[in-house]
Amino acid sequence: MNNPSDAAVRRDMPVPSQPSNELWASDSIAAMIRALDIPYVVLNPGSSFRGLHDSLVNHLGNERPQMLVVLHEEHAVAIAHGYAKVASRPLAAFVHSNVGLMHASMAIYNAWADRVPVIVLGATGPVDAAKRRPWIDWLHTAQDQGALVRHFIKWDAQPASVGASHEALLRARQIATTAPQGPVYVCFDATLQETRLSSVPELPDPKRYLAPPPARPAQELIDQAAQWLMQAQRPVILMGRVSRDKEAWEERVALAEALGARVLTDLKLGAAFPTAHELHAAPPGFFLSDASAAVLRDADVVLSLDWWDLGGTLKAAWGSQPVQSRVIQVSVDHYSHNGWSQDHQGLPPVDLFLLSEPEPTVRLLNQAIRPRSGQHPSPSPKVKAAAPAGDGTISIAMMAEALKRATSGCQPCLIRLPLGWSGDMWDFEDPLDYLGYDGGGGIGSGPGMAVGAALALKGSNRLPVAVIGDGDYMMGVSAFWTAANAGIPLLTVVCNNRSFFNDELHQERVARDRNRPVENRWIGQRISDPEPDLATIARGQGLLGIGPVARPDELDAAMAPAVEAVRGGACVVLDVHVTPGYSPSMSSGMTRSQEDDQ
Repeated sequence: MNNPSDAAVRRDMPVPSQPSNELWASDSIAAMIRALDIPYVVLNPGSSFRGLHDSLVNHLGNERPQMLVVLHEEHAVAIAHGYAKVASRPLAAFVHSNVGLMHASMAIYNAWADRVPVIVLGATGPVDAAKRRPWIDWLHTAQDQGALVRHFIKWDAQPASVGASHEALLRARQIATTAPQGPVYVCFDATLQETRLSSVPELPDPKRYLAPPPARPAQELIDQAAQWLMQAQRPVILMGRVSRDKEAWEERVALAEALGARVLTDLKLGAAFPTAHELHAAPPGFFLSDASAAVLRDADVVLSLDWWDLGGTLKAAWGSQPVQSRVIQVSVDHYSHNGWSQDHQGLPPVDLFLLSEPEPTVRLLNQAIRPRSGQHPSPSPKVKAAAPAGDGTISIAMMAEALKRATSGCQPCLIRLPLGWSGDMWDFEDPLDYLGYDGGGGIGSGPGMAVGAALALKGSNRLPVAVIGDGDYMMGVSAFWTAANAGIPLLTVVCNNRSFFNDELHQERVARDRNRPVENRWIGQRISDPEPDLATIARGQGLLGIGPVARPDELDAAMAPAVEAVRGGACVVLDVHVTPGYSPSMSSGMTRSQEDDQ
C-alpha cells in the first residue's frame, strides 16, 4: 500500500559535521539501515549503541532514518508494531543491551503473536572482556543476549564484522517480512560499532534480498476447494489474518458474494469484511458469540482464511461433538509454531489444507468459482447496545455514538478497541476502519501501538482514534510523549471505569463458585482512592487533555472539540468515565461455555 507516513514529523536538526575522511563501522551499519528504506528508528538511548547513535545523527543527519525518542523500550517496539499494522512494512526499534531487551520483551511477544514485522536492533557491551569498562559494561553484556527473546522471534544474530552486519540486516528484513511475519533481533557489539575503518565498504543492493512473493497453492487444491464451496449449501467464510490492502478487501467481498457464503470476523483482528454487508452473519467480538456459533454449526463447508484460533473456534461452536462441516484451512501460520509459546492455540481438524496466505488463494478461488445463482441468506438482525436506562452514567455504547457524531464527515481509523466493546457499535467498511488488538494480550501496549499507527496514518485522510481502558492507559501512558514530541496527531479516548475491570469479573466468578461474597470482587482491582487525573497526566506530557467527562449530557461538548483539535494536528486524550460494574457488552462476544471458562 502507499505510505502516507512519509509525511514529515518534527525532526531534531543536528549541527552539520565537518567534512572528514574518517569512517567508523557504525557509519556503515547506519548506511545499511538507510538503504533498507526504514524511515524511523524508535529508541530509548543507551550506551551500548552509542556508536550507532552518533552515526545516525552525525553521519546521516537524523534523516532516513529519523530518530523517534521514547521513554521506555516497550514503547519503542509497540510503536513499530502499530506502524506496521497500517504501513505493512517494518520500522526499526533500538533497545539498550540486555536491560533494554528485557523491557521490550512484552512488546516483542505482542508483535510475535500478532504476526507483525518489527526489526529490533540491540547492542551489547564489548564482547571482548578486556575492553569492558568496570561495572556497567559487565552488567550490560550477556553471553547470549538473543536467548532472552528467542522463543518469540523469528530469527536473531550477533554479527562480528561490518560485512556480517550488512548481511544480518538484510536477512532480518527478509525474514521479518516473509509470511508468517514477525519480529527479528540483531545485536551489535559496542566495540565493533566504535572501530575505525580504513576503507569504505560497498553496500549490498537491498533489492536483491527481498522477501519472496506469496506462495501459490497447488492448482489441484484450488480446484478441490472451489468444487466443495460451489457444492455447499451453507458455506461460511472465517475472515482472519488478512492484509490492509483495498484490492484484496474487494476480492474477499467478491468471493463471499459469488458463493452466497456467510462471513464471520473477529475483533482481535483488523477489519476484514464490511460488517454492514448482508452476508456478514453476526457482530464481531473478542470471543465467539452464540449467534456466530450457531452460524458455524449450520455450515456444511467452512473456509478459514488464516482465522485466529480455528481449533478453539470450532470447539466453541461444536462443543464435545465432532465438527460436522468440511473445513478448508488457508494459512502458513504453522511455520511460526514452536514448543515454548502456546500462541498457536488448539490444533484444528482440517479436511483440505492450502499452504498459502489468504490473498493469493482468494484471487485463485475467484477465478475458479462460478457465481452461485439464487438468494443470499437473510441478513441477521442487528441489535444496538444501549446504556442502562436512567442510571445517569455513560456506557461504552453511548461513548461510541458520541464518537460517531463527532467524526461525521471524517474517515476515522479505529486503532484499538477495549474488551468491553461490542461489535454492533460500529460498522467497518474499509480495511483501515479498524486495526485489531495487540496479539499477546499484554496490558500497556495500547498507547505505544496507537502512536505507531497514527505515525503511519500521518498525511493520509484518516483520523487516528484509539479507544483504550484506563489500566492500559496508565501502564503505557508515557508513550504519548513521543506523539507530542514528534507532532503526531492522535485522538485517544479512555474508557475509564477506574478499575482493572476484566479481573473483577474473574474474581466474581471465583467467588460465586466458592459461595463467597461477590461484593469483594473490587478489592485489589480498583484504580481509585485517589483516582489518577488522566487528563492532567496527558497535559503534563504536552498533549491536550480533556475530562473527566462523567455525564451523558457532557459527551458531545467534549468529543467535538477533541476531534477538531486532532484534525488541526494535535494529540488529544479524552477521559470518559464509563459505567462501573458489569456491562452486557463484556459477555456479548462469549458463548455460555466460554463464560464458564472465564
